[in-house]
Amino acid sequence: MKDTVIDVRDVTIEYRGINAVGYRTFIKNLIKKNKKDSNSFTAVKNVSFDVKKGETVGIVGENGSGKSTLLGAIAGIYGVDGGAIRVNSEKCSLLALGTGFQSRLSGYQNIFLSGYAMGFSKAEVNNAVNEIIEFSELGDFINKPVKTYSSGMYSKLAFAISSILTTEVLLIDETLSVGDMRFKEKSYAKMEEMINDEDRSVVIVNHSTESLRKMCDRVLWLHKGETRMFGDTDEVLNAYRKFMVG
Repeated sequence: MKDTVIDVRDVTIEYRGINAVGYRTFIKNLIKKNKKDSNSFTAVKNVSFDVKKGETVGIVGENGSGKSTLLGAIAGIYGVDGGAIRVNSEKCSLLALGTGFQSRLSGYQNIFLSGYAMGFSKAEVNNAVNEIIEFSELGDFINKPVKTYSSGMYSKLAFAISSILTTEVLLIDETLSVGDMRFKEKSYAKMEEMINDEDRSVVIVNHSTESLRKMCDRVLWLHKGETRMFGDTDEVLNAYRKFMVG
């Protein structure tokens, strides 16, 4: 049996509203810390699933079902309010286009910033930087602040970084429509290459059930933050499609 690389057990994640309050109210809220915030809502509730070594698991669900929140929690961006997430890998990268960049820094500087955040050393990023720049097709714009980039340029750089600086655990959030048509084809081919690596474990969030059907070994269906189904790709996607079309 293959080793479990990602283990999500009974995970609950809540978002809490933040309101401006006076000092006395702030202290009262601290004292009543066990009282649930009236402005909070549960984005993910008691979700459990696992990912084996070399396996690709897809996540589907309507908008607001908790897909991206769950992916962010696996990446360590969000904490959990219940349950636990265990990732058995030193390096884990989240491919969510346009996240993590410092707008005032150049594209070149953000390559290193992103690489460090993913757990790569300066030497490792140095070895990959030229390939990243070439893949991104940004040319001289690589030395300009990313705040001057169009959304397409921003996405190209984000995809190039995460696809060249590859990790054993890859989390992909809605990235199959990057840039123009030619770049989309190139990025899709690169993504297939990454997913087909038998040593890499992948969790992918995408609305395209046909793409997930081609790529995934198993699929998790989230509905209003809870697990609706988890298992065989065709079985889950067929049920999800039937639900969506009514």
